[in-house]
Amino acid sequence: MIGISKLYCGTVEPSDALRYGRDSKRLPSHLLQFSSDKKPVVVWNCTQRCNLRCVHCYSHSQDQQYTGEMTTPEAMRFIDGLGDFGVPVLLFSGGEPLLRRDLFELIGYARIKGIRTVVSTNGTLITKEHAARCADAGLSYVGVSLDGLEKVHDRFRGVVGSFDRALAGIRACRDVGVKVGLRFTINKGNVDDIPGIFTLLETESIPRICFYHLVYTGRAAELIDQDLDPVRARETVDLIINATADLHQRGSAAEVLTVDNHADGVHLYLRLLREKSPRAAAVLELLRMNGGNSSGVGISAVSWDGSVYPDQFWRHYTVGNVRERPFGELWSDPAEPLLVKLRDRKAFLKGKCGRCVWQDICNGNFRVRAEAVYNDVWAEDPACYLTEKEISGGEE
Repeated sequence: MIGISKLYCGTVEPSDALRYGRDSKRLPSHLLQFSSDKKPVVVWNCTQRCNLRCVHCYSHSQDQQYTGEMTTPEAMRFIDGLGDFGVPVLLFSGGEPLLRRDLFELIGYARIKGIRTVVSTNGTLITKEHAARCADAGLSYVGVSLDGLEKVHDRFRGVVGSFDRALAGIRACRDVGVKVGLRFTINKGNVDDIPGIFTLLETESIPRICFYHLVYTGRAAELIDQDLDPVRARETVDLIINATADLHQRGSAAEVLTVDNHADGVHLYLRLLREKSPRAAAVLELLRMNGGNSSGVGISAVSWDGSVYPDQFWRHYTVGNVRERPFGELWSDPAEPLLVKLRDRKAFLKGKCGRCVWQDICNGNFRVRAEAVYNDVWAEDPACYLTEKEISGGEE
């Protein structure tokens, strides 16, 4: 994650993270990306079933009953293992997590174990009752996927009316005091809606938005040609930076982040240098604390059947199953070859990523995206838009 508002608008300083010793259990949620211990945030795809048909779904979800999902007792044992290992955050995802009947029971159980809880949802099933139960369960945050304004969003989600229902869900959360934000996956089909999304953010008083770069897995593997080219990607990140700065100059405290492309951090830092910003040095320090891509390090994913992955997109490679061994044992196994390499990946990077001087900020970017295009985990990330001059340490 690259905190655009944190870095460019100065809402966070290096001293803010240092004050907590950069300990993931002590850090507030908005500073968690700067932890030094990198205990993983765990994304749990608690069900595969979904009531929508999103064209970029990484889990191939459909509106049907699936077999093999962890039972409530199995899920509680899994959560026990997360608590024992010191996992700071459990993100309930899917499919659509609200289709899991014991969702609120499990959210409450995770809270008892000292784990912060987050739900990633399409928002269409959030009623006033559900929002109230989210509040009662102590949920930290609800992220609602909104991939454009009404016409575009409904097309991406495959169901007419999904935009209006998601917006109603957002308002229900806001009305009961549950922190709610947006998740937007950038591609050619919706990039023109970004200015309108910023307007929506302001008019609906939504405090947070994450702009995700496209990752070519699941159904999104068929959308590689819908990813932005390097010039448009750079322009889009600048658009997001400019819109964020405009919001903050007008008094909005909205948190804006980009996700899944750490070239954004380098680009933002180089932009601050060109602007002769006094924040440049502090931003560089924060980016180094962030550490770049965290697949297999600061993020993990667990599937509905208990399989553990290096991140939520790497669904073709599992490191084991929590039905057989506790999460902490699997995640710490020194004999797991991919995890070992991901945690010391710089020596394996090839091509543009291998030549780049910004490895301490980017950490080789997204390995699963390189594998999807080049069939090589260690090849350069095809979504990196930095120029050869920039990866050599110069400015454009």
